[in-house]
Formats: sequence, structure tokens, C-alpha cells
Amino acid sequence: MSDTITLKRLGPDDLETLLAVRDGLFDEPMRPDQARAFLDDPLHECVLAFDGDLAVGMATGVVMLHPDKPPAMFINEVGTRDGYLRRGIGTAVTERMIAIGRARGCQGIWLGTEDDNVAALGLYRSMGAAAVPGVFLGWDDAF
Repeated sequence: MSDTITLKRLGPDDLETLLAVRDGLFDEPMRPDQARAFLDDPLHECVLAFDGDLAVGMATGVVMLHPDKPPAMFINEVGTRDGYLRRGIGTAVTERMIAIGRARGCQGIWLGTEDDNVAALGLYRSMGAAAVPGVFLGWDDAF
């Protein structure tokens, strides 16, 4: 990753930073109400990668609590702006999210991606991730 790229872990005081992210990095434009709720929830995490003032990469995740086992982290999204692909940014934000999960006591960090997303599969496998067999189901066209 280039020396000009910096990473920032967002917290409750970073609403303006999150709302300033230009379209194209996240799937949809920012929704101020959802951004505020996300940042205010202590179980949610967001790491942004910046080239100067431009957010060029991101990872979001959530710590999941269970009544019968240690916490786990679900990495919800990883993204890199098109003009910044293949520069190590996706690796860097994912590694930072994993480190955050480990520091929070998570034993089990996982994510999902489409089986035809060759770039994502290559990234996660290069980082030592292993495929977890199973069936994923969803509701409400969320996937």
C-alpha cells in the first residue's frame, strides 16, 4: 500500500467524515440517520482508507454477542474505489478490521461474498481465510 494512504477507525465523533464519503465507495449513498445509528452503536466498526481527503477504501463490521460462546465478528463489507484497485487497500482495511475484532476478544471472524467474486475470493484467500461450508439464506432481497 502506498505511503500516501492512511487508515482511520471511525467512532461516534466521525459522522461528518462518514457523510463526506463520495458516492461510489459504499453500495448506496450515505443516509445520515443510518450513519449516525451505525457510529453510535458500540458493536459496529468502520475503517476508512484515505488518499488525502478522498476515502478510497472501507471495511465495516459488527461484533456479534452470543449467550453461549465468545464474541465473533462479521465483516459486513469491504470495498475499494475503482481507481485504487490492486494497491493493497482492501488488504489493509480488512487486516485492520480483523485486528479490531481480535482486540475486542472476537474468536471467529468471518465474512461472506458471492461465489463468482473472483477478486474478493482471491484477496481473502491470500490473507489466509478458509472457506466455511454451509448454506446462506436471506430475506427481503438483501443479498
